[in-house]
Amino acid sequence: MIYLGMIGPWQIILILIIVFLGFLPTIIALIDILRNKFNGNDKIVWVLVVLFFNLIGAILYFIIGTKQKIKSQNN
Repeated sequence: MIYLGMIGPWQIILILIIVFLGFLPTIIALIDILRNKFNGNDKIVWVLVVLFFNLIGAILYFIIGTKQKIKSQNN
């Protein structure tokens, strides 16, 4: 039986997977920002960029922001 306008269980699962994959880079970027040190207010700026622009902000962080991290000197 096909009901027009009805969402079935497979469509719900597919929607949840797509939403999860959309938020995954954002969560990874936020964890990386919070675990590392930055100069000045760069950490706050990157957190705000990632939170307000979600997927695009996370992509920008991985392209630009990872170069702004302070390198730790572990010997």
